[in-house]
Amino acid sequence: MDFGKIISRIKAILRSPKTEWPVIAAEPATMGGLFRHYILIVAALPVIAHFLRGSLIGYGGHGMYVRTGLGAGLAGAILHYLLTLAMTYVVALIVNALAPTFGGQKDPVQALKTVAYAWTAGWVAGIAVIIPWLGGLVAIAGLIYGICLQYLGLPHTMRCPQGRAGGYTAVTLLIVIALIWLIWIIMTGLIGTAALGGMHAAR
Repeated sequence: MDFGKIISRIKAILRSPKTEWPVIAAEPATMGGLFRHYILIVAALPVIAHFLRGSLIGYGGHGMYVRTGLGAGLAGAILHYLLTLAMTYVVALIVNALAPTFGGQKDPVQALKTVAYAWTAGWVAGIAVIIPWLGGLVAIAGLIYGICLQYLGLPHTMRCPQGRAGGYTAVTLLIVIALIWLIWIIMTGLIGTAALGGMHAAR
């Protein structure tokens, strides 16, 4: 695995997306290759940061910090990572399916490129959660920049007209928000069920 190439791509897509997106769109790739050589590595960055913050540094302030146990923190990190990978794949499918609606061309590999490289901003910015107070703002800024990156990338990867890239990006964002909300409801329900099961077992 070429970490130097990964770092170079991260720098290029964040610093000069307008010139990097045409390069990305023209590169030969496969979905498996994108996962193995880029997504699996970069998507792990915020997961590791959240684990370090939650289980080693803790959340709080004024000398009082709440930490998650290492076992629970590790289990949460694994779940977080798997959900991130699954979301990346599902959103790529959505981007691909929406392409004709916005005058683009279907191409699952290009759709995965779109999601992976646009989400790079959020993944990299997610490292900042280690920093108390400021980290959350940096992470939010990364997510916003990721939306801008997708807007700039769609005309190159999915061949949609520039004038329709805004709507394409907006619809994708709304679907992502709905998916996150659905996952949150399901996870909350599972955690609540597990907690009730534990209480009954204790009795």
